[in-house]
Amino acid sequence: MWPADIPPALCRKARPSAATYTTSRDTIRSGDLLFVSGQVGSRSDGSPEPDFGRQVQLAFDNLRATLNAAGCTFDDIVDVTTFHTDPENQFETIMAVKNQVFGTPPYPNWTALGVNWLAGFDFEIKVIARIPEAA
Repeated sequence: MWPADIPPALCRKARPSAATYTTSRDTIRSGDLLFVSGQVGSRSDGSPEPDFGRQVQLAFDNLRATLNAAGCTFDDIVDVTTFHTDPENQFETIMAVKNQVFGTPPYPNWTALGVNWLAGFDFEIKVIARIPEAA
């Protein structure tokens, strides 16, 4: 059941992605916190974008849309967890996108994890954001 103040459109089932393997939602609001589950860089048909740089950008674009739907922006993020299938070779590409998105301090906490499976994807990002009072 969705809380009344979080639009049902935030449900991942509206957009095919790695979540095909789960029954979870994109977001859960708890008090003034928004928990956003893993966002990936999928093409319009839900399949992984094969170009890694584009896949990372699409994941951040999907994250932006999810945050915006809840009245948040990247400035409201307090904690980030990213998942990487080849961190050593991917980090430079990820950091380039990260530096565009989080250009100025204060920066959120960030944990990066190397993994061996992301349902065909090579990058995933999940965050916790503080919901602004006006949202």
